[in-house]
Amino acid sequence: MTAFKSDFLRTLAERGFIHQISDAEGLDEKLRKEVVTAYVGYDATATSLHIGNLISVTMLYWLQETGHRPVTLMGGGTSMIGDPSFRDDQRSLLSPQKIDENIEGIKKVFSRMLRYGDGPTDAIMVNNADWLMKLNYVEFLRDVGRHFSVNRMLTFDSVKLRLDREQSLSFLEFNYMILQGYDFVELNRRYGVSLQMGGSDQWGNIINGVDLSHRMGGAQLYALTTPLLTTSSGAKMGKSAKGAVWLNGDLFSSYDFWQYWRNTEDADVERFLKIFTRLPLDEIARLAALGGSEINEAKKVLATEATAIVHGRAAAELAAETARKTFEEGAMAESLPSIDVPAAELEAGIGVLALFVRAGLAASNGEVRRQIQGGGVRVNDRPVSDDRLVVGAADMTGDGVIKLSMGKKKHVLVRAG
Repeated sequence: MTAFKSDFLRTLAERGFIHQISDAEGLDEKLRKEVVTAYVGYDATATSLHIGNLISVTMLYWLQETGHRPVTLMGGGTSMIGDPSFRDDQRSLLSPQKIDENIEGIKKVFSRMLRYGDGPTDAIMVNNADWLMKLNYVEFLRDVGRHFSVNRMLTFDSVKLRLDREQSLSFLEFNYMILQGYDFVELNRRYGVSLQMGGSDQWGNIINGVDLSHRMGGAQLYALTTPLLTTSSGAKMGKSAKGAVWLNGDLFSSYDFWQYWRNTEDADVERFLKIFTRLPLDEIARLAALGGSEINEAKKVLATEATAIVHGRAAAELAAETARKTFEEGAMAESLPSIDVPAAELEAGIGVLALFVRAGLAASNGEVRRQIQGGGVRVNDRPVSDDRLVVGAADMTGDGVIKLSMGKKKHVLVRAG
């Protein structure tokens, strides 16, 4: 790894963020000499960002911490098309109203991680709908489209993979990379943005913007991407038993978020501490050196620090305390995830298979049945051996709940709604 002189690139390199840089030496020198404005784009395909986005938001955090200005770009315009990169089919088209709703949900996470304002290094949030929705199509083709080579675009991995599989790539989707490249040029004109960052799958799209600025006689722009993040076992990060690991608490609770990090594989602890926490590197080295069962203490620190960044310190400490009471003391912690079930249904009784699926502890009746056969299902801490068991109001504890457990770490409380 290059011995960077700028605080920002040195920090990213030490913590494992860097995959590719378009001109590492030039960018390093620019970062050392002046305040650089950099951006990451976020399309509004859901009401929340997910754990995969946490890497790029964290890069924006370190950018600001080292004296530069971050820009969070909301894809109000590009979300009308949807990024086709490495997808097997076209995304569902979203209405402008739905995109606006999603943007409002996405905004929630940024205020915890970045400082917004009017100062020279304060973050700003912009929406590419402000310029993309006003484009004149013929003028855009003449002034911008003529700088893009279809031959070259066909060589990009994101396009080539789709075509090699003989899967259709619509003209609508093909335009996405042109719009993203134009975003970079427009952001440079409006806000002096000179660096775009993103995941390694965005390299081709980002480089389009760098090249477009050059062809249009604009400023020198730069690209920086992070590695595709996988676990040491090769699995892609971001999935849990309940589905995607969202950053908004209304979609994925702070307790579940804490548990996700607590379940990190031993081999990933040091890497994830560097990327997903703000702990000093010497403290991370100390935690990573813990051996045997002590590595679990490092996992708890990882879980608490990562949760504090996304959900706040109070929520992170509550999640840690809930886990401690549940797993170390066997207590019925009130802050465990819970679901409400109509009282009439509980009076009538619900099959254990259906109830565990309903609680989000399993994806199917078959999965619950297999867990029962393996001794991994408990109701109120009592093992379940019969997959025909009916759970109902009679199982309510003195606290007015029914505790469902799958394995040692997944628990949900059922309450009468």
